[in-house]
Amino acid sequence: MTPLTIQQAFGLAMQRHEAGRLHEAEQLYRQILAQQPEHAGAMQFLGVIANQVGRNDIAVGLIRRAIGLNPNVAEAYNNLGNALKDQGQLDEAIAAFRQALALNPNLPEAHNNLGSALKDQGQLDEAIAAYRQAIALRPTYADAHNNLGNALKDQGQLDEAVAAFRQAIALKPDYAEFHFNLSLSLLTSGDFQQGWEEHEWRWKCKEFPTPARNFPQPQWDGCPLEGRTLLLHTEQGHGDAVQFIRYLPLVEQRGGRIIIECYAELQRLFQTMAGRCQVVFRGQPLPAFDLHCPLLSLPRVFGTNFANLPQIVPYLSPDPALVEAWSRTLGAPDGQLRVGLAWAGNPRYKWDRTRSVNLQQLAPFAAARGVKFYSLQKGPPGEQAKNPPVGLELVDLGPELNDFVDTAAVMSLMDLIITTDTSVPHLAGALGRSVWVMLQLVPDFRWLRDRTDSPWYPTMRLFRQPTWGDWDSVITRVVDALSQWTRNRA
Repeated sequence: MTPLTIQQAFGLAMQRHEAGRLHEAEQLYRQILAQQPEHAGAMQFLGVIANQVGRNDIAVGLIRRAIGLNPNVAEAYNNLGNALKDQGQLDEAIAAFRQALALNPNLPEAHNNLGSALKDQGQLDEAIAAYRQAIALRPTYADAHNNLGNALKDQGQLDEAVAAFRQAIALKPDYAEFHFNLSLSLLTSGDFQQGWEEHEWRWKCKEFPTPARNFPQPQWDGCPLEGRTLLLHTEQGHGDAVQFIRYLPLVEQRGGRIIIECYAELQRLFQTMAGRCQVVFRGQPLPAFDLHCPLLSLPRVFGTNFANLPQIVPYLSPDPALVEAWSRTLGAPDGQLRVGLAWAGNPRYKWDRTRSVNLQQLAPFAAARGVKFYSLQKGPPGEQAKNPPVGLELVDLGPELNDFVDTAAVMSLMDLIITTDTSVPHLAGALGRSVWVMLQLVPDFRWLRDRTDSPWYPTMRLFRQPTWGDWDSVITRVVDALSQWTRNRA
């Protein structure tokens, strides 16, 4: 067989690359570079493969070397931008995408990728303009329509976001991420009927945080159980589990035996509600069961809307013995009102930076008179409680809270809980405690839009950002409300 020329080998490598056969493409690119070390194309796309498999440092180095060999290739700067963005170097990524567009203003991929980097920086107007330019250049660019939808959603333009997601779906009807993103905008808008249906696509998303449970048993559709055993299992975060365990009494009305599988930190808490149900934690061997259902599929099963949403609280309760023990620990009330405080979620959550604050940002809380604050914060952000803002009287309970049962007991002794969007407001709401929640401009779907209350939790009050990233305004309004609250309680 006649050996391939460099040009033929490069063409074959590109074919393998486009087909997703990365290992074969990588070998061909390396063979080309062994013969022609300054082949810019092979070096660039070897860097692209490194980026695709998560070797971002290597990717950036290879693509920069390729650009050094041929600095006039717009696609190379676009690929460099992708690698830099995946490294978290957003400023450098934006500069690379802009250089790509300086070389070729008609490159839709660079406009789309620039939009994504701008969106991650919170520059939503600029991101939307970039996505629209990508779509103008390529109207069938489904990913750009989807990305436009996400940016519009983050800006609070939910109707426009829904339209963008529907356009993306029209172009790629079976692409799960588009349906899932549509579901979040529909649910945030209060369109529960369509929203819960579209939400089922989450299990087909490649990057969904909770892997699908591939049980051989069928998923329950709400039919009478007639003595069969149903497994209810948690998904996503602790707050999701606390919010949707409220459906347990409705499930019990369908007859049958119920097993609840939850995170270990929730087992004791859920047992207080479960009564005769068996509660196991993830990792334990599962008892035999006939049907299963994820907790977040229960709203769809029961056809949840605003008229029938189960909002009876409390539906969880603290352990009386723990309440008594914590009452002794905290001591008798000294005339000051007790306010539980949490300010940050799990830092491993992709968008935690948009929903959490730093304790130092809550320094204005020190102006509240007649209040003693108690930190309910767990995890790495809880370390901030060791150095609270000057003047803020804060008792750090975080290290002593072993699981949600402890937190529930402490909450029962608080007059008020103030928190960001973590598991804390769900627990407080489920316990029927007064809770104020500080929210980003467009928060998670469950908080809907524009409302200062929550249909899920009647004892909750919501404080929303007026503009993207504006926590100062939220904190000022909470301080004002807290001052009014203390005067009313005096």
